[in-house]
Amino acid sequence: MLKKNISDVIIIINSDILEKKSKLRSLFEKQNQLLVVPFYPDSIDTLNKLTQSFFRTNKIQISQENINLIARKCGGERLFLINELEKIKLFAINKREITNNDLIKLVNLSQNHDISELIDNCLIFNKKRALDILNQNKFSSEDCILIIRTFIKKIKRLKQLLNIYEQNKNAEFVINSAKPPIFWKDREIVKKQLILWINKSIPNFIEKLFEIEIQIKKNYENSIIITTDFILAQLTANN
Repeated sequence: MLKKNISDVIIIINSDILEKKSKLRSLFEKQNQLLVVPFYPDSIDTLNKLTQSFFRTNKIQISQENINLIARKCGGERLFLINELEKIKLFAINKREITNNDLIKLVNLSQNHDISELIDNCLIFNKKRALDILNQNKFSSEDCILIIRTFIKKIKRLKQLLNIYEQNKNAEFVINSAKPPIFWKDREIVKKQLILWINKSIPNFIEKLFEIEIQIKKNYENSIIITTDFILAQLTANN
């Protein structure tokens, strides 16, 4: 049975953790197949190597930083990693490179949705809802970078919308004519952001976001505290 192509068969074996020098373990690892079910717990290093191999095989350019991010976001679950990589592969059909912004859209969508909702509510100073999201999620140090970069992305889009608003003073027109289009369920909250930020200095806020990102990178072990403090300060800024 083992002499056949492993990708064509399913082998069920009850086993303890296999030693690194185990011939059985070596046989399966040499197949270089993501779908091979491991007989031992996957480490971050193992998932990292599988991720690197996946992108190399599919000739998709991606930074080592983003490879590390994907491996860590999968929480040690190989099947979850497979799902995420297949999703990225479909997305990358007509792209030569996967950027960090692409990953924000693609990796761990449920948590990214919470991050997006967190930022949206920060931008309308909805302290109760933002705190609820913070309490309901256990954000990691890696998530802190995603939170700040999502903040930057959304505030830059808001700046573009405000530039259009300055020309016609019509919030409904700005929302309806936005490109890329604003999804219908996001329109009300974006409209509130537009109104609340009319007289605020967005360039200064963007500069502050970049400073926070630098602080996080320099003090990675304190990234969650730095990010949380920044969010709390933002939520009270309009009071």
